[in-house]
Amino acid sequence: MLQRKNLADELNESQFAADLNEKGNGFSLKAAQEDKGILHKLMSKYAPVQIETPIRPFHEKNLNKILSQVDYGILSVLEGTWVSYVDNQNNLTGSGVHTTIMPSPGTNAGTIPGKFSFDCEEYIEKLTFNLVPGGVRNRGGANEQFCGAVKYDQSIKSVNRIPGQQSLQYTPIHEENGMYLWLSDIFNYAATAETIKEDRGIHAVAPTDPNKHLYKSGYQDETLFLIKNDKGEEEYVTLENLNGREYFAIIAAKELKPGAGQTGTYFIPDYSISRSGVIPHGSTITLLGDLKPNKDGYLMPGAPAFPSGDAAWKYDHLSISKTMGGAGASETDPINLDKPAPAWVFETLNNINDPEENKIYTQRILAHHLYPYSVRPDLRLRDNNKGKEIKNHVRIEMSSKNKTGAQGGILNVPFVDRFVPTVEMNMRMWIETVVENGKEILQLQYEQIIFFEFDFGDNGGTTSWPHIQVNTLRKIDDVSPEQRKLIEEQFPSSHIITSTASASECPYHKS
Repeated sequence: MLQRKNLADELNESQFAADLNEKGNGFSLKAAQEDKGILHKLMSKYAPVQIETPIRPFHEKNLNKILSQVDYGILSVLEGTWVSYVDNQNNLTGSGVHTTIMPSPGTNAGTIPGKFSFDCEEYIEKLTFNLVPGGVRNRGGANEQFCGAVKYDQSIKSVNRIPGQQSLQYTPIHEENGMYLWLSDIFNYAATAETIKEDRGIHAVAPTDPNKHLYKSGYQDETLFLIKNDKGEEEYVTLENLNGREYFAIIAAKELKPGAGQTGTYFIPDYSISRSGVIPHGSTITLLGDLKPNKDGYLMPGAPAFPSGDAAWKYDHLSISKTMGGAGASETDPINLDKPAPAWVFETLNNINDPEENKIYTQRILAHHLYPYSVRPDLRLRDNNKGKEIKNHVRIEMSSKNKTGAQGGILNVPFVDRFVPTVEMNMRMWIETVVENGKEILQLQYEQIIFFEFDFGDNGGTTSWPHIQVNTLRKIDDVSPEQRKLIEEQFPSSHIITSTASASECPYHKS
């Protein structure tokens, strides 16, 4: 988890947004050199939270101030409408690439294994982020957390050439909406005389309780210990009067005292960001993740690093899983995706040149006209960045199934759960500072991989089928007029925003 370093000088989101608007969508290079850029300005305010990190106390009198100084973290720079971006103004094909594997018609779970339908298409996209005004308050007793919520709305259309024509066909293939949350602003809310009086009710100890005289407040707010006094008689004493003596029984306190919770366990989330989404196929997702640093910290110089050559054959990012036979390759004996596809991809396969049937099921993926992106889609992100001056970037990684710590999850409607169970989703997202024509602009790239499980292999094992989406986006005002016109034609302009818009508020505090 990250939080703002200076607790007394908290970043006011309205001021940060004003700075963005003042500089416009592109930041002058001179100004960027003076303040080291918008990402540096933002990320320099944050540091990881450790057990010894000071935690702020919460006081009701500060509630309105806390709500007005909501922290959105890195998510604050996402506000606005992002659209597909391609370098060539005359190339209006999609910047995104998706691979989708579905059960082959006629199959049923547990019948004929290994049969699947494969699609790979380019796509265009409109992705809108809208900051939710005010902090969302989560109350947990001695622990309080205020989340910065950011709504998102995603629309995607595939791009394909109409056979025999030069024109392109745009087909809706995906809609999604949800929220990102910046999971920061942790407070300690210790009990006070006022909260105790308000919350515990009106009843004190029973009038027949023989130990009532030990409760100075009239409420059972002390732990009592049974001892034998100097006379050998049994009696209950408070911790204050125990003085290290041996005790034989305990009567636990059942009421709070002022200051209770000050020394308890502080909640430190092991992730800074969550994403909750609704996909109309019938799945809802919760991903948890964080900014991922390298040796330079959370703000990394230059462009994101993507592999090339043999190093690109990593199954975590391929549309071919090892459970699909792995195309007869392995990470120690890879297929070089920066070279033409192997000759066997275009051969007729049989039990002689493919005895284990590891190639025949994946042959069409490597033979696709979008190769190598049909095999490893994030290479499109790498290639889109070639020739660009990328000053720095931050990387966010999220998953529904983390190796350690808190877990997200996926819920599916019965049809999906029965025939194409969606079991895991992983996402990488890069927010980049690009220098063009003497100005700095922001660029957003992402890779998300969803794993399906349906049917099984010849040996009865479960098969994992990756569904991958990648895209390069820029804000609507930072693309060419031709690209902006395309987006406005294909997606309703009423859904495009360039500044903060109002959003329905959560019932986060009492009026």
